[in-house]
Amino acid sequence: MKCYLAKKEEADHKWLLVDAENAILGRMATKIATILMGKHKPTYTPHVDMGDYVVVLNAEKIRLTGKKAQTKEYDYYTHFPGGHKYVSFEDMMAKKPEKVIELAVQRMLPKTKLGRQMLKKLKVYRGGEHEHQAQKPEKIELN
Repeated sequence: MKCYLAKKEEADHKWLLVDAENAILGRMATKIATILMGKHKPTYTPHVDMGDYVVVLNAEKIRLTGKKAQTKEYDYYTHFPGGHKYVSFEDMMAKKPEKVIELAVQRMLPKTKLGRQMLKKLKVYRGGEHEHQAQKPEKIELN
């Protein structure tokens, strides 16, 4: 038996469309991360980017379960002394709902050059409009 290892040239990247309306953030992010890595394909190879492009619409309509909407915080560092800052989930959703989905998916991808390349295939938008009609993305249900 020989093990099949895909090559970068053999990758077939499709475009998929996901509607995030009333979706639970973590459950949706795990499925998107799986698609970006290519683990849903039989030709998955860990060292090759075999995943598909994912376009997420209605980023402002996601939800969290329990009391996480009131208690969840995102932290970052400004690279100045004492520059450790926190932003609540509610503030982040008011200002940048796209960033909430991007961070959730980013933290589920590999922390390597390949993971950063995979994250570039994620396109998140507020509302129901997007700029990728030319790619003809297929609508999929993640539930």
